[in-house]
Amino acid sequence: MRDRPDELDDATLVSAVAVGDGEALKVLYSRHGAPIYALARRLLDDQAAEEIVQEVFLRLWNQPERFDPARGALRSFLFKQTHSRAVERIRSETARRRREERHDRESGRTSGDIEQEAWELIRTELVKDALNTLSEGERDAINLAYFGGHTYREVAQLLDLPEGTVKSRIRQGLTKLAATFESSGMGARQ
Repeated sequence: MRDRPDELDDATLVSAVAVGDGEALKVLYSRHGAPIYALARRLLDDQAAEEIVQEVFLRLWNQPERFDPARGALRSFLFKQTHSRAVERIRSETARRRREERHDRESGRTSGDIEQEAWELIRTELVKDALNTLSEGERDAINLAYFGGHTYREVAQLLDLPEGTVKSRIRQGLTKLAATFESSGMGARQ
């Protein structure tokens, strides 16, 4: 007698998805869809969170071989995918907003504002370049805490790390950023 799909483990269901079993994907969605949505919703609005969940499960459908049960649980894999896509969405949205703000400033600019705008652009580029020098772990933690407005505890939950590790990564990253800003002269200018 064949097992019912809802009685199978995640790895077996992902193997079934790999051969086009839509019922297996439905079972995986019913098991993991709500927690995945909850994670996406912590970072994004309702509509964007729903889109991220759809992307994550569509990717599982299209590329089930990306999941390796030997490397961890499916839920952790899906959380990582969700977190990465949500951070990408936040970065994209932030960049779009900056472009729009820059365009608005440029179209309504007066000669007295040019020096201030130039400094703001330089500072923005320096911050972006400085963030890119950090490790991925430090950068993700700082982005979530300072640009995403999350507490250390929330960042730890989002990254699936101990809170002490998150605090340490943020502290190390901020120390590196301060040194970078100091060497660029940015720390002295306001």
